[in-house]
Amino acid sequence: MKPSFQLAAVACALSLALAGCSQSTPSTSSTESVQQSQTVKQYDAETFFDTTSIMGSSFSPKGDKILVSSDESGIYSLYEVDIKTAKKTRLTDFEDSTYAVAYFPKDERVLFTKDSGGNERYHIYVRETDGTVKDLTPGEETRAGFAGFTEDGKHFFITSNQRDAKFMDLYRVDANSYEVTPVYQNTMGLDVGAISPDGRFIALSKNNSNKDSDVFILDTRKKTLKPELITRHDDDAKYGPETFSRDSKSLYYSTDAKGEFAEVWRYDLTTGEHSPALKDEWDVSFIYFSKSGRYQVSGVNADASTKVSIIDTTTGKGIAMPSLPAGNLRGVNFSADEKTMAFYLNSDTSPSNLFVWQLGESKAKQLTNTLSDAIDQNDLVESTIVRFKSFDGLEIPGVLYKPKQANSNNKVPALVWVHGGPGGQSRTGYSAMQQHLVNHGYAIFAVNNRGSSGYGKTFFHLDDKKHGTDDLQDIVYGKKHLQSLDWVDADKIGIMGGSYGGFMTAAALAFEPEEFKVGINIFGVTNWVRTLNSIPPWWESFKKALYDEMGDPATDGERHRAISPLFHAKNITKPLMVIQGANDPRVLQVESDELVAAVKANGVPVEYVLFDDEGHGFTKKENRIKASNAYLEFLNTYLDK
Repeated sequence: MKPSFQLAAVACALSLALAGCSQSTPSTSSTESVQQSQTVKQYDAETFFDTTSIMGSSFSPKGDKILVSSDESGIYSLYEVDIKTAKKTRLTDFEDSTYAVAYFPKDERVLFTKDSGGNERYHIYVRETDGTVKDLTPGEETRAGFAGFTEDGKHFFITSNQRDAKFMDLYRVDANSYEVTPVYQNTMGLDVGAISPDGRFIALSKNNSNKDSDVFILDTRKKTLKPELITRHDDDAKYGPETFSRDSKSLYYSTDAKGEFAEVWRYDLTTGEHSPALKDEWDVSFIYFSKSGRYQVSGVNADASTKVSIIDTTTGKGIAMPSLPAGNLRGVNFSADEKTMAFYLNSDTSPSNLFVWQLGESKAKQLTNTLSDAIDQNDLVESTIVRFKSFDGLEIPGVLYKPKQANSNNKVPALVWVHGGPGGQSRTGYSAMQQHLVNHGYAIFAVNNRGSSGYGKTFFHLDDKKHGTDDLQDIVYGKKHLQSLDWVDADKIGIMGGSYGGFMTAAALAFEPEEFKVGINIFGVTNWVRTLNSIPPWWESFKKALYDEMGDPATDGERHRAISPLFHAKNITKPLMVIQGANDPRVLQVESDELVAAVKANGVPVEYVLFDDEGHGFTKKENRIKASNAYLEFLNTYLDK
């Protein structure tokens, strides 16, 4: 995976299976031109964020409860949900968000993670059945992660940089005493990718460059504890561990060595044989198994939506799902006895809702209703996938949201949205922030510029060391595509994005100052010279890949200065909004402070919102509401005036 400055995600939310969408091109035909404006009720940000965000699907040992993280209180906290009554019981109450990991296999203790104010130094905590909480990975500078339970439930694994801030070592923890035993001291810059259910084999990955990586196997029964390379190859290719078979005899790994898109292959740990396991016309994003291995769950990144498949390995056929509301599956999990399945459904117009299904029954049970009761789902907008030609003829995809009130007789202002990364992807699925703006009459075109993931490795690498130039032109041509639509006001188009997308926003205003009427930069990089010299220490394992992508600050400083908006802020003449978290470890607050000061010196309107208790992404609901209100007020003042 390409190193990313994207908005911070948490735990297994990185393996989302978001809602599907149909591929089509917005019509500019005479039929559309005579459409009448739809009457749409508008909702404020408070109402949109009255919606609940929920994640996690770990079953309790008896299979009667599900452990989740929910922000219904205003901040992510742990809850357990009774699968019969849907009653939720709150388990944690901290000032910072807490994210569910799992129940213990044999009792109702739970593991969870938490950082401090968004600093991304996550610790592993255990909540005892009496409600007391213990930090298993203390230390102000410590960053830790959960790596799985052993099959017998007697131990679990964690990774931690407590020995060396740059490297994540592997430890085994006794599930009863919490005694910590070192397993592997990481001196080679490897990342733990998967651990076999019996705890014997560790699959590790190593980034050689941003185009090339390897997989190693560590057999913990060997005295040398030396990782063995299993993916020898000549040409550049990415290899990464996915999961082990439940019998601990095979490793499943992903690779793009065989073509444009990632496939899953199987490695026999006894014979050393490699064999194909899963491929598709798009990237295979993930694969995992239920406890006994009977059910295989996999996901494919199909044109900005994740398509989930569930196979019964005893028959080789997909399971027959019950009738469900519109939306795509995500977060699929099975109870220990494999009789019950938990999953989420998510769509553009519906946030994720948790369901349970007794396998074989005709109906599934919905446990949550996360959309605000005050919102009529019919007032929300479904996206379409569109494509346009960029400056050099390259076809660029994007996700387009057309306000319901828009038509040729009622043209609307528009925003080009730029995702994080570099190497991220704008995807379908519910976003309260985006739906809020669309509901208030702003079209959003989330352009997946060259360098975005999901469209093959050639497309993925087209922006290498061309950031702020070729990919910026894709964004400009995305604006031109919007101008070709007869329901968009061609003179009222702005740009907006977070993280790398924030950089692209500032770059557009600095290097293409007449293209966009306004810009909203959400914690974006403005000074690549500083940023690439101040990355978090725990990024060490993929620093080389990052430098292959962006350029090494030791040798490419001149180019970094040339593409950094801060050094060209004198060119910015259009209104700018900047949003920043004070505790951001990726894009430091000083990046935003200096850009705001420089643009203000031009006599240009600048609005700056700083959250003292957030990092790279906003987890507190009150802050998300404040930010969304600020976006809308800024756009109403400077774009749609």
